[in-house]
Amino acid sequence: MSGVGIIANPAASKDIRRLVAQGRVIPDWEKVNIVRRVMVGLQSTGIEQVIAMPDSSHLCQRARDDSHLSLDVSLLEMPYYYTEGDTIRAAELMGQQGVSCLVTLGGDGTNRAVACGCTTIPIIPISTGTNNVFPQMVEGTLAGLVAGLVADGRLQPEMVSVVSKTLSVYVDDEFRDLALVDVALSRERYVATRAIWDLGTLFEVFLTRAEPASIGLSSVGARLQRVSLNDSGGLRYVLAGPESPSSVAQGGQDSVVAEPVTVSAPIAPGMVSDVNISRWERLTEGHRVELEPRYSSVALDGERAFTVTPAQKVEISVQRNGPPVIQVERALQVASELGLFRN
Repeated sequence: MSGVGIIANPAASKDIRRLVAQGRVIPDWEKVNIVRRVMVGLQSTGIEQVIAMPDSSHLCQRARDDSHLSLDVSLLEMPYYYTEGDTIRAAELMGQQGVSCLVTLGGDGTNRAVACGCTTIPIIPISTGTNNVFPQMVEGTLAGLVAGLVADGRLQPEMVSVVSKTLSVYVDDEFRDLALVDVALSRERYVATRAIWDLGTLFEVFLTRAEPASIGLSSVGARLQRVSLNDSGGLRYVLAGPESPSSVAQGGQDSVVAEPVTVSAPIAPGMVSDVNISRWERLTEGHRVELEPRYSSVALDGERAFTVTPAQKVEISVQRNGPPVIQVERALQVASELGLFRN
């Protein structure tokens, strides 16, 4: 099958960080425009079939309503409840139906939900969320072009993609959930509005990526040591405070523990703060780190997901088992070198 999937999250960029920071708001009409540009790019490559996730704002249906488009856009047959579970189920169904490439619109949380549903489909994540580390700032037309070339086999995914890392969370030796960018442990014992925006509530943070040009929890880690998507392993840091974990040197044989330090980092859009770090270390892929027992909530990619108690054993491991992420710029270079744009 050479069909392309589209998962567009209408709720992305609309959380509490609109109020407590200077986070951008991407209105539905702009998301419709982005999806329409993706469809234009797809159509130019000869792709005829698009499978879309149904959503409350009807983003893909509105995008398809254009006289210049002749694509067959079909919606997944699934119940939808306007929750994260819709995205998980949509990705799972697309994997079952053999979708060849998936374009997503959202932030880190949207793509985490996609990864929870399916990790085998190559994806092109377009950034329309808040603290976006995982998705790319890419023009929709280019994303559509590349998705079409990958879907019809003219570009081999392994040539132009990088398999993403995940942070797997285990509770009492059973897999509980995953994150694509960060897992944060908060002293708050409830989920509430979910979004993490106050670093003063956190004990420690685990990262798959710590890149200087990122924002949020990842940007703090980048001030300690850069860890890219391509680098092996991850990074862990403990925030200074009276309730900081008593030990941290458990990340693996390659761990390097540093002394306390204060870094300046953009912790949210329009917010740059000094962050006091008591300890930090590199993490080895595949090694489970057992956390100090405590009451806390576990936040995945910036949103609190569940709570744990001191009676539960919690472990976190960096693994290279996420979805392949198409590198759009690299894909366009390879396509040009192969003459794929010549008539």
